[in-house]
Amino acid sequence: MSQPGLTPIPRSPLYEQVAERLRGYIETQGLKPGDRLISERDLAEQLGVSRTSVRQALTALRVQGLVEIKHGDGVFLLEQPGAIVPTLASEIVDSEGDHPMIWEVREAIEVQAARLAARRSSAADRAAMGAALEQMERSIAAGDDGIDGDRAFHAALAVAAHNPLLQQLTEQLLGVFDRTSAASLTLAGRPDVSLAGHREILAAIARGDEAAAAEAMRQHVMTSGQRVAERSGVVQRR
Repeated sequence: MSQPGLTPIPRSPLYEQVAERLRGYIETQGLKPGDRLISERDLAEQLGVSRTSVRQALTALRVQGLVEIKHGDGVFLLEQPGAIVPTLASEIVDSEGDHPMIWEVREAIEVQAARLAARRSSAADRAAMGAALEQMERSIAAGDDGIDGDRAFHAALAVAAHNPLLQQLTEQLLGVFDRTSAASLTLAGRPDVSLAGHREILAAIARGDEAAAAEAMRQHVMTSGQRVAERSGVVQRR
């Protein structure tokens, strides 16, 4: 049993360390928005890590709004690190390692969004969510993490709830939610599991089953958060 004041120190995942090195590289090289970074292969060689770790780090920088990844063309700088003004939520994420508090907020917001979507969603709403899952599936089949489709699904879900306040709140937190998604989707095997969870949520919404939609979302968010916490040695309070 740990003594008061001696809680375990969270271990920073390798991709987060790589992302921090890349931020430093961008600043040291004086890169400007629109400049292209060196190739993923060269980055992996110079940093002494796998290309998977570099790809995960670039995904994290993408959801922070720093870079744009153009498949087949390369990675381009969108904003210099110092130009990104952190929100309060982003600062909390940075200070929380693998941010269990953000997972708790996601559970509270998105469980309700799923419940309301089952009650209020239109055929167009469901089509938008379905299109997002098709995008996610194509990405995963190509060997990527599916994060763009994941983001599109959660954004479409917020719209489908037809609650303007909930939608606005989700939009304000979407960048932070992206970072938790990136932490989850960079785990081995998680993209396929996440896609299956999304399909279960959408199926319940399509049936108009509020309880099933809410429970499927709760399980999805809770399991994703637990896997990230286990990887990093962070203890979640339940």
